[in-house]
Amino acid sequence: MAHPRRFRFGIQLSTAPTAQAWADLARQAEDRGFDVVFVPDHFTDQLAPIPAMMAAADATTTLKVGCLVFDNDYKHPVVLAKEMASLDVLTGGRTELGLGAGWMRTDYDQAGMPYDEPGVRVDRMAEGLAVIKGLFAEGPFSYSGEHYTITELDGLPKPVQQPGPPILIGGGRPRVLRIAAQQADIVGINPSLRAGAIGAETVADTTSAATDQKLAWVKDAAGDRYADLELNTLVVAATHTDDRAGTAEGIAALFGAPAEDVLDSPHVWIGDTAQLCDTMRERRERWDLSYYVLQGAETMESMAPVVAELAGT
Repeated sequence: MAHPRRFRFGIQLSTAPTAQAWADLARQAEDRGFDVVFVPDHFTDQLAPIPAMMAAADATTTLKVGCLVFDNDYKHPVVLAKEMASLDVLTGGRTELGLGAGWMRTDYDQAGMPYDEPGVRVDRMAEGLAVIKGLFAEGPFSYSGEHYTITELDGLPKPVQQPGPPILIGGGRPRVLRIAAQQADIVGINPSLRAGAIGAETVADTTSAATDQKLAWVKDAAGDRYADLELNTLVVAATHTDDRAGTAEGIAALFGAPAEDVLDSPHVWIGDTAQLCDTMRERRERWDLSYYVLQGAETMESMAPVVAELAGT
């Protein structure tokens, strides 16, 4: 059955000073119509994803929880599969599983972890994904790969959602997008982070033309299953304003990009509520993008009117 591609929205939140403050943020997200709270997976000043996800779910009733995204190198896939299945049970099926190959070089360097070439990290993620899916399925599972070997392991508990929590894989390069198109439920169309840090190369990969190319890779790899995919993107800049042109000029100067590129980028929201709703509908028509993830508590508040207008439509 084809995906309806109705609008839904996630908010990425990193930390809070107390358990009560974190619970309050989760309830605010739910009250304002956000579908999912995401936590990143880095070694910087943030809450660890698994306990933060569980706490957010405990504080709410319908809100889904996820990580954007788990770095495959930080957890063995057997461990991640068990943790995610347990979360799915304890939340009553309110989890999404974001998985990536890892990108932020400072995490690896500061933790003393080897930062392998992108191809090796992607190979490992692809194997990790196969392991996780196998452990979510019924019965004992075995796997023999270059990076992981699993022998007659029955992954227990099984997740409430079957065949497992929706899997989100995002990226900006052909191979990761091909894997996502063929294996994931949700495909994230995002800037390339191949450089290991956010810089000029990342900004240059946020344009509408770059998004056209990425969508072509996804469609080619997905084939008949393209209609079943949900397309997602991360919003890197969001400003609710009556001065759309002036704000775009300011962001363009910061990004070192033409203002028209900023306004056309699917990763940037600038405008008042009516303008933003029209823009999101236009982008869905052009790119099939219906699932947006915003960042930060302030953005959650400022963009609540847009979410209220579009969510579920």
